[in-house]
Order: sequence, then structure tokens, then C-alpha cells
Amino acid sequence: MATTINKQRTLTHLLAAPGMAGGSTGDSLPVLEEFIFALCRENAAPEHARQAFQNLKTRFFDWNEVRVSTIRELEEAMAGLADAEARAQRLVSFLQEVFEENFSFDLEALQKKGMKQAAKKLMGYGAANEYVGAWVVQRSLGGHAIPIDSGTMRCARRLGLVESSLEDPEAARTMLEHVVPKAKGVGFTDAVSTLAEQFCWEGEPNCSGCPMNADCPAAQDTCGEQLASARTARAKPR
Repeated sequence: MATTINKQRTLTHLLAAPGMAGGSTGDSLPVLEEFIFALCRENAAPEHARQAFQNLKTRFFDWNEVRVSTIRELEEAMAGLADAEARAQRLVSFLQEVFEENFSFDLEALQKKGMKQAAKKLMGYGAANEYVGAWVVQRSLGGHAIPIDSGTMRCARRLGLVESSLEDPEAARTMLEHVVPKAKGVGFTDAVSTLAEQFCWEGEPNCSGCPMNADCPAAQDTCGEQLASARTARAKPR
């Protein structure tokens, strides 16, 4: 089990590693749109999520048109995302629920509620889950929450930020929220997602190319000799 000091050092190196950013839209979104983006973003490469979200914004006149469109039409807009049909169904369900409740597509009133009350309201939507709730709390409501999807869990375990044997995403989120300061939450979420997409794959991760291999216990265990040889080769004079 990594010590707190080791975890903080690993976190610092992750946030400073080149190219470890870009998991969000790049813009501040309204609460409803951040919820929709999170539906696209969970277990998806950042650029695929951004493209799907942009398609929804540009191919349809407004969120009401999305609500009344067919699942097939929404699947086409969300092409590139795994489980596009299920995501489309969740999206329609969410928009229908919001519309029936408010006769509009505006959830900005949640900004005026207390954090616990706003989070509870978000989690009350049928399309919500722990990832979506944490994403919106982090991005739109100014709270401290770390959204956990499969890539985040995999990287956090391999890097030693949470116990390698930990399987429960909610427990992992609690641990990470103790390790990652609130001010660095967005940066961590973006960085760990990029790491998962570019290097830390489920099968045969690219440890030799990963900028975190010197900090990663899993890389040292599985690729230690290879990494040592590569460092020796780079150190030899020409």
C-alpha cells in the first residue's frame, strides 16, 4: 500500500506529465448540458465524448428535438461511443423526466441549492449514476467529487492511488477525494482519463511509452526489466 507521500508525489507527476489533459469540453456548461456530456463521457475516450456531444448540439435544433427523436437517430449522433443505444435511451429518459418536471430544459436552479440537496436531486434522475452525479458536482456545482469509470479505476489501482485489490467504485471515489485536493479535481479527472486512453489499456498496456512508468507499481511489476533496459540504453553516450 502506497504511503500518503508517495500518492501525493504520483499525483504531482501525473498532473505535470505532458499531454495529460483535455477530458472535458473546454467550456463551462449549464447543469443540464454537463449531465448530458457526462452520459457521453463515462467509459469513453475524451475526444469521442466531445464529438458525440457536439453532434447532439449541432444536428438537432434543441434539446426538445433530441427528446422526441428516435433512438436510432441519437445512436448515429453518438457513433464512436460504446453502448450508444443504451446511452441514447438514457438521454431520452433524462430529457423526458426534466421536461415533465419543469416544462423546460433548465436545471440552473440547482446552483442555488445546497450541495447535498443538489446532488440528491441529480441522483434522483433515472439516467443518473455515481459517475454522472460526481461529474456534474465537480464541473457545474463546484463540489469536490471524483467521477470513477473503468479507466479511472484501472489507472488509480495500477498507480497505487487506491488499493490494487479494491473493486468498489464508491470506495475508490472516497479514497481519491482524500488524495486529490478539490482544486486539482478537474485536472486529475482529465489526466487520468487521457492516461487510460493513450497508455494504460486493460490488456497489454503501453508501459514503456507511458510518462508515469517510473511512478507506477504495476509497470514496475510487469515491465520492470524492459523499463530498466530502456533507461540504460537512453543513458549510454552516443
